Amino acid sequence: MRMILLRHGLTAANRECRYLGRTDTPLCPQGVDALRRLPADPTVGLVVTSALQRTRMTASLLFPRAEQLPLSGFDEMDFGAFEGRTADEMASDGDYRRWVAGGCLGCCPGGEGMAGFQARVAHTFTGMLACLSGAPALAMVVHGGTLMALLSLYADPPADYFSGMVHPGEGYRAVLSLREGVPVLHRLQKVRGAEAWR
Repeated sequence: MRMILLRHGLTAANRECRYLGRTDTPLCPQGVDALRRLPADPTVGLVVTSALQRTRMTASLLFPRAEQLPLSGFDEMDFGAFEGRTADEMASDGDYRRWVAGGCLGCCPGGEGMAGFQARVAHTFTGMLACLSGAPALAMVVHGGTLMALLSLYADPPADYFSGMVHPGEGYRAVLSLREGVPVLHRLQKVRGAEAWR
């Protein structure tokens, strides 16, 4: 299966470098304008998104004729008490400093940890593939963290979680294969918008 996996467009919180997870915020005007300058593909019939409006708005701009399948399991990581704050604002917050010192792997107070987040994304991804098996191609518009989780779990060659980070509106073109029943994403190439999708 050919895949394109994209991060949503820019939001006000992204522009201000705020942790943005569960908050259901729209794209900012600059984000909409930037997406309108990226390649779109009106031929795509289905695009998988998270349940949050920033992914659904992005999908509408990049895949204007596609039906959307929103799956909440692809929502961004829940940053709990860190949500909506910047690193500078939390410079003296002991919980935040401990979380960063631990490689951002532990649980955010009142939110998720890396292992739980990756397990949620993996469960959603494998369930989605089972429902959409046989499709020749699939487009996804999700979140930066969701993309990083997918690549860290399924990329070949293996990818470190943070190496999969991309800017808003960017992502990866890939080929999905099953190896002994396990999904593998290979032939990864960075893309902007829906460029070179077909």
